[in-house]
Amino acid sequence: MKVSKQFILKSIFTLLFCLSLGLTSKLAAQADPQKVTKENFHGVIELDIRNSKPDWKPYTKKSAPEGAPNVLFILYDDTGQAAWSPYGGAINMPTLQKLADNGITYTQWHTTALCSPTRSTLLTGRNHHLNGMASITETTDGYPGANGQIPAQCATIGQVLQQAGWSTFWIGKNHNVPEQDVSSGGSKAQWPTQMGFDRYYGFIGGETNQWYPDLIEDNHFIEAPYTPEEGYHLSKDLADKAIEYIKDQKATNPSKPWYMWYCPGANHAPHHAPEEYIAKYKGKFDAGYDAYREWVLPRMIAKGIVPKGTKNTDFNFLPPNIANPGDYVKPWNTLSADEKKLFSKLAEVYAGFSEYTDAQVGRVIEYLEKTGQLENTVVLYAADNGASGEGSPSGSVNENKFFNGYPDELSENLKYLDKLGGPDTYEHYPTGWAAAFSAPYKMFKRYSNYAGGTCDALVISWPKGIKARGEIRNQYHHSTDIVPTILDICGLEMPTKYNGVDQYPLSGVSMKYSFDAKPDAPTQKHIQYYTMLGTRAIWKDGWKAVAVHVPLTGKSNFDKDEWELYNVDVDRAESNNLAKKYPEKLKELKDAWFDEAAKNLVLPLDDRSPMELLSTERPSQEKPKTRYIYYPGTAAVPEGVAVNVRGRSYKIVGDVDIKSGASGVVFAHGSRFGGHSLFIKDNKLYYVYNFLGIQPEQTFVSSATLTPGKHALGFEFVRESTGKNGEQIGTGHLYIDGKEVAKGPMKTQPGKFTLSGDGLCVGFDSGDAVSHQYKSPGTFKGGEILGVGVDISEQSYEDLNKEALRIMKSE
Repeated sequence: MKVSKQFILKSIFTLLFCLSLGLTSKLAAQADPQKVTKENFHGVIELDIRNSKPDWKPYTKKSAPEGAPNVLFILYDDTGQAAWSPYGGAINMPTLQKLADNGITYTQWHTTALCSPTRSTLLTGRNHHLNGMASITETTDGYPGANGQIPAQCATIGQVLQQAGWSTFWIGKNHNVPEQDVSSGGSKAQWPTQMGFDRYYGFIGGETNQWYPDLIEDNHFIEAPYTPEEGYHLSKDLADKAIEYIKDQKATNPSKPWYMWYCPGANHAPHHAPEEYIAKYKGKFDAGYDAYREWVLPRMIAKGIVPKGTKNTDFNFLPPNIANPGDYVKPWNTLSADEKKLFSKLAEVYAGFSEYTDAQVGRVIEYLEKTGQLENTVVLYAADNGASGEGSPSGSVNENKFFNGYPDELSENLKYLDKLGGPDTYEHYPTGWAAAFSAPYKMFKRYSNYAGGTCDALVISWPKGIKARGEIRNQYHHSTDIVPTILDICGLEMPTKYNGVDQYPLSGVSMKYSFDAKPDAPTQKHIQYYTMLGTRAIWKDGWKAVAVHVPLTGKSNFDKDEWELYNVDVDRAESNNLAKKYPEKLKELKDAWFDEAAKNLVLPLDDRSPMELLSTERPSQEKPKTRYIYYPGTAAVPEGVAVNVRGRSYKIVGDVDIKSGASGVVFAHGSRFGGHSLFIKDNKLYYVYNFLGIQPEQTFVSSATLTPGKHALGFEFVRESTGKNGEQIGTGHLYIDGKEVAKGPMKTQPGKFTLSGDGLCVGFDSGDAVSHQYKSPGTFKGGEILGVGVDISEQSYEDLNKEALRIMKSE
């Protein structure tokens, strides 16, 4: 059958015209242009435009309701209630206090106990498993509730507000993009600008170096605008960008309200802060975390955060056969003088980081005041989970050791005592401070069964819409309740169908009723399940059932979990187990947990170790291969999609045409806290493997100098055994044109180089340099890099080198 050109053109025109009018896909498939015009165009069409009348209604975007508010949602990481001054804590938060004095402080607002899941609930208003976010995006699996992909059935608050006439901005952390899509060439379907946000500036992963961040603007990777030596810090940069976005919006569309989700890197590790803010807390934590819990609880009671009579729970209340050794708290009185000195300083840095970031948020609030916008701006200020216990019982100057399952050594950490908080460290305080900053509750981040992981700070201020000033609200609520609250405030509803897809109902309820309620008025929420990394619990009408299980241990046996029962209306700290006294109530709640699990795609439960979770191979659009070729200018290929050299032998060969005085990076991946780099310095070839930042670096240097001309420069690691902590032990070989020029013993780290995304580069080293022997970016000069191959097959280095030489001869 022959199809005419006219028919093809008519079909294309019909499709485009239907799409431009926003018709359904069904109508678009059947549409007749003349019929579409009659039904949707109400102007007049004549031969001459002078005799015609336009109709703009089909093309006019919606406007927000008259007087609709702006919304600024500030979301910190890893912060228990007992940390911040408005809740009684020792960390001074002037901006948060100002907002609390001008609004409402919530005492029973809860999260999922981990960042990606909580953030997904704050995006969609649905429970985290409905969002595919059972855990962080780096630990996804092939089950519906844990695939790391927010489904089309869960439209975001950004999408709803954007279509309703709001400008939408996302600043700072994301951590809701599938790991395999965090790349320049990957799918952008789950990136902020595809999820309802007009602009984005921040970092996609779970954490980043605050001095050398992995930045993205809109849909592309960028370098930081200036250096730490020039005064750069991510918290400052994010505030600058937030003000810029609001300023630009008001210059062009001043009548539109805006929504901004503002997610600083604080208080997630690495804890980085300017020295003057760290100095504010010198000596403030010297009494230790045991004493801090005793000091902070009366202050929390006095402020009305917890009821009178609340008692601190024990640090290490779980029996050894159940507890995770990595979450153990060393009693302060058992520490050495050096340990106390180190642990106190780590807390000082954390506090300085938090206050410094609050000061940067304060600049945004001041700008809104000066421009007359604060009066009708709903400001929410919260944290996404409890304080983090990922620093191990001994703390760390490099948090990446935790994710590699590698122990910290006190002697190594003490070397950095005077550098803590600066670019030379990637630190995290010990578990004792996690428990202290989550007082009076049990446990901390990752534990969804106890309030230490889930009970978080939330302050809401809206001068025009909330009469209360400096008041407390004790109603029980959850992160799923934020989206319904914002929609309620804005006079909107979550659509039942979005982009032609039937939507899941909202899991949360609006908290707007509480704005004018009495502090202890009944909550309008009735049930909330909790599940994270094998832990689980359920709250229902003031009662809470808790399964005693520890995350990330790999012990399984979920059917043998012991369940506890608490009346949290009167026992906020979950200190009085009533399971034996009220067995029928416990059974009711256990049954309710399984009902909620079925409704929300919760099963199967997963408590595997960090190494098992992080090392799981996940699907990619690219077929598995053993050889990767990268070209000059390759910029920060994220670890999730870069060649994986973990746990195996590997070979690197760079084809380089050297001119006079060549120097710089040929290949680099990672940072000073874990990574490897092949580079030229002083006319010699170097390879450095930086094992978790532990000094000295493993360095291989050629004995001979490089001469001008084309060369195959390479390195080979031959794995021979596995060490006691999972490190791979073997021999390294450095080559020039196939000739071995250096050799020696070497070990490689068991897990990823970094979770911050400091990716693979060719011809330079982005962000923080892998080696101390050159300064970032270490751009290659004095020659040309033709390409770099990385091979993880069993092929011999000799064969790979011959192939590289053949390629160069053909150039």
